[in-house]
Amino acid sequence: MEDQEIEVKFYVQNISRVEQRLIALGAELSQPRTLETNLRFDTPQGDLARSFQVLRLRQDTAARLTYKGPAHGDDGVRVRQEIEFIVSDFGAAQRLLEALGYQIGMIYEKYRAQYELPGLHIALDEMPYGNFVEIEGPDSTTIQALSAKLGLNWRASVQASYTMLFQNLQTEHKLPFRDLSFDNFQNLLVTDEMLHVVPADMV
Repeated sequence: MEDQEIEVKFYVQNISRVEQRLIALGAELSQPRTLETNLRFDTPQGDLARSFQVLRLRQDTAARLTYKGPAHGDDGVRVRQEIEFIVSDFGAAQRLLEALGYQIGMIYEKYRAQYELPGLHIALDEMPYGNFVEIEGPDSTTIQALSAKLGLNWRASVQASYTMLFQNLQTEHKLPFRDLSFDNFQNLLVTDEMLHVVPADMV
């Protein structure tokens, strides 16, 4: 299917070790560690969130507009429609979405480095609440084979999105802020127990 995203996500304690293993496998760095700022849009009634759709405007090395459809599990990976393209003007894209009636429901940040192997895309993500590895590929078998080479426990994969992990934290720990930013988490220590995840690199 065109515009299909097939990926798996792992929570890790030692992201540098994963990066070293990627380099040893011959992975090519396609994007150095870069700060991402993401604006997540929805209707005032929250129609997109209720239907498990995502409308996002991202600024990293470029401005990117993204739509994601509802996700479903398939042999251990998350599969969903994803349409993404570069826009020439971040501010104009934001104003366009707001003129259409969408509003920012949440801002979230992360530092991301990206690597490539044949048929595979690997993102090393530093979130305000912890570090993650995302592997995107053509099918579950190919992704699982790479995760094993990286020393990642397939059974410890994380099915929840970054925003869902944050929303669960907000609810359970009564966090008083809206946005998933590094400033908001500066004095907050988040454990894997709080996130309800298991480190995939613990062997």
